[in-house]
Amino acid sequence: MPISHRTNSGGFTLIEILVALVVLLVGLMGAAGLMVRTVQQEAESYQRLQALSVLQDMVDRINANRTVAACYSYGGTGSVMGYNVSALTSCTLGDASQQAIADADLSEWNDLLQGASEQIGSAKVGAMVGARGCVQQISAADQTYRITVAWQGLSETVTATANNTCGKDLYGDEKMRRIVSAIIRIGDLS
Repeated sequence: MPISHRTNSGGFTLIEILVALVVLLVGLMGAAGLMVRTVQQEAESYQRLQALSVLQDMVDRINANRTVAACYSYGGTGSVMGYNVSALTSCTLGDASQQAIADADLSEWNDLLQGASEQIGSAKVGAMVGARGCVQQISAADQTYRITVAWQGLSETVTATANNTCGKDLYGDEKMRRIVSAIIRIGDLS
């Protein structure tokens, strides 16, 4: 009578299971890394959107009080507001009403940059990380001003524009500094 040999090949071996688990873990770690990077980029986009909103706010304020536009840049010396700024210079141009508007505008913009629009308890959390705003008079003759909002990004990127010094060297590596700016020219409406 012939002898038959029967082989068991009905299941997975331990090695096959371990290899499958390693492949699965590598895939899951890649997906988790992608999710973390996506959340980080969403936060960067949100901060840029906030910065553009704050920038446009100051452009509108200067245009509304255009006769004393130089007050917003402290007469051409440039102004810096926002993170770690507590004292602002008062406007000395124009009449008392225009001065009061300019002073209130600068104070409110400073508060916006410090995050006063949203609070959790007494902590101001409604602004970008380390937000600073700068208003610089480019040309007194042409009444041209550069308004800039600078903040600290969450990851390194290309270095910000060299000729715009708002927030320069205040965020560690320059690749962490983010800026948005607008140049406005005040027209003579007389």
